[in-house]
Amino acid sequence: MGRLQAKRAVVTGGAQGLGAAIVEHLAEEGCDVVVWDINEEVAAETAHRVAAATGRAVTGARVDVTDAGHVRQAVDAAAGELGGLDVFVNNAGILISGDSIEFDVAKWRRVIDVNLVGYFICAREAARVMLSGSGGSIIQINSKSGKKGSFRNSAYAASKFGGIGVTQSLALEFAEAGVRVNAVCPGNLLDSPLWTESLFKQYAANQGTTEEEVRRKYIEQVPMKRGCAYRDVTNLVVFLASDESSYMTGQAINVTGGQEMR
Repeated sequence: MGRLQAKRAVVTGGAQGLGAAIVEHLAEEGCDVVVWDINEEVAAETAHRVAAATGRAVTGARVDVTDAGHVRQAVDAAAGELGGLDVFVNNAGILISGDSIEFDVAKWRRVIDVNLVGYFICAREAARVMLSGSGGSIIQINSKSGKKGSFRNSAYAASKFGGIGVTQSLALEFAEAGVRVNAVCPGNLLDSPLWTESLFKQYAANQGTTEEEVRRKYIEQVPMKRGCAYRDVTNLVVFLASDESSYMTGQAINVTGGQEMR
């Protein structure tokens, strides 16, 4: 019996990377999961792989977290498919970095729209369903950039600082009804596709250096001298999804190897 036996979850941005790792760990612990992503094909592939490996009911759906009407329909569809909703993990997000003087305002707004407005839309719809049941756990995947400003990363940091404010506010609003809202603030997932396929290139260009030097720089900033691994994050997600964390709400918990301690 897993720690999340028979619980029902939705994971946004769950098709690949950290999102897929979250889906896998939730299912390993006994959870049935609906995987949301804008890439429907990869979401379906991830769902099929995890279902085959764990024996849990795991399905995929295309959902744009910035579309309020679509999210509302998708939450109702997921709850109908699963027979309820106990856990909602808001993992979907984007990162666009750049010199603030030259930063395209449309791109800045897009980061806020996905990471902050999209989180609020998803969290309120999940809460709406959970409030009509026996409560639940809403978990935002935030960042250490939600605790401390990030060089040439103003849009992302703003979205993540704001996300913690949303987390705390919703936690206060729904606490008596048994809906818990918490955030997880990972360190740098240096081996994830986000870093290997995008951020190393962006940061090397922004900082006038090489990708190898960027990696070394970020590892040196961590007291434990290693990057954050998926399992470091998913272990905490499973805990927050479980009844073991039933007295925790409104928290933004660091998983940073000591890099962030506030």
